[in-house]
Amino acid sequence: MLGVIADDFTGASDIASFLVENGLSAVQMNGVPATPLADRVDAIVISLKSRSNPAQEAVAQSLQALRWLQQNGCDQFYFKYCSTFDSTEKGNIGPVTDALLDALQADFTVVTPALPVNGRTIFNGYLFVGDVLLNESGMRNHPITPMKDANLLRLMDAQARGKTGLVAYADVILGAQRVKARFAELQAQGYRYAVVDAADNSQLAVLAEAVADLKLVTGGSGLGAYMAAHLSGGKKGTNAFTPSKGKTVVLSGSCSVMTNSQVNAYKAKAPSYLLDVKQALNNPDYAGELYQWVLAHSTQPLAPMVYATVAPDKLKAIQAEFGAEKASAAIEKTFAKLAALLKAAGFTNFITAGGETSSIVVQELGFSGFHIGKQIAPGVPWLKAVEEPVYLALKSGNFGKQDFFEFAQDMFV
Repeated sequence: MLGVIADDFTGASDIASFLVENGLSAVQMNGVPATPLADRVDAIVISLKSRSNPAQEAVAQSLQALRWLQQNGCDQFYFKYCSTFDSTEKGNIGPVTDALLDALQADFTVVTPALPVNGRTIFNGYLFVGDVLLNESGMRNHPITPMKDANLLRLMDAQARGKTGLVAYADVILGAQRVKARFAELQAQGYRYAVVDAADNSQLAVLAEAVADLKLVTGGSGLGAYMAAHLSGGKKGTNAFTPSKGKTVVLSGSCSVMTNSQVNAYKAKAPSYLLDVKQALNNPDYAGELYQWVLAHSTQPLAPMVYATVAPDKLKAIQAEFGAEKASAAIEKTFAKLAALLKAAGFTNFITAGGETSSIVVQELGFSGFHIGKQIAPGVPWLKAVEEPVYLALKSGNFGKQDFFEFAQDMFV
């Protein structure tokens, strides 16, 4: 029924977990598969690494994913991006949305990254993180997509081809028919996209009903959850697995405010190693050295953690010294090599923090897809590789509570 194109791996597992929790059977694929899907499921989620690529690459990947989903019987399509709308003035959310609309011969869609359960709400077209505007949150210091504006209409208009209108809170609370009428009004006025206010989950439930006939929907995982509930008739998922206990490692690359808090809390209890960016750039054997350190500390009660997570001032200093893109690429490459070495050594449980870190680790491990397990936190499930019993927890930067890394391990059976 539903084909989801997610712009990173943590985002894919985020929405996949909500689909399963709300009654749909789902599988998450690592990139665009080369062959048709063997199983019959209600929803397919394709995870791409297209959030921070050049816009042209993101568009090409997304269109390839769309074609595969169409070939595998999907009726409606969902472009899933982060609940903090991680996107620069050049894209990639706008260009990908336009390309998908064109390919589907559609001329209108919604823009709703709201995820109230994690504090992402929209009011009068402005995106809030907790009780502050997006541009006043920690996202203003994001190393790749710093968010300097909270107005979703302006953000979309800057990077997309068409005009963006608003379906305001006062309309949404009147119900799905009023929202659909507002869609028609905006389309008649020449608008191509509609930002829809959502201050709590009840507005997402209304919107899920209102978008039932749209060929393409775009947003965060919050709306996806309520679309799943609408499609499943209100069923709840009950078959999600919990991971088996095994050799475990924590790899944290996110520098978000929440991940900094989570890393600091975990460092007080578990063996931890700060990744050295200079070594990552210049020492070809650095991943091997980190591997030896992890092995030496793998018998502790809590899993060892290798982290590149630093506070905003330290992050700025690293970017100034080495260059933001160069430093990020070196960190990701080191994490990928380390993960591959650990898997070869029998590690079966990988907990990662950060979309870019999670994406490169999953790509390096080479799995084709994942079954969806129990949620560790809203939007963060345990995943199990389809090929073998290897479990992954892929956490977006700002998701989870302070004890996330420890709590994830408490779920082992």
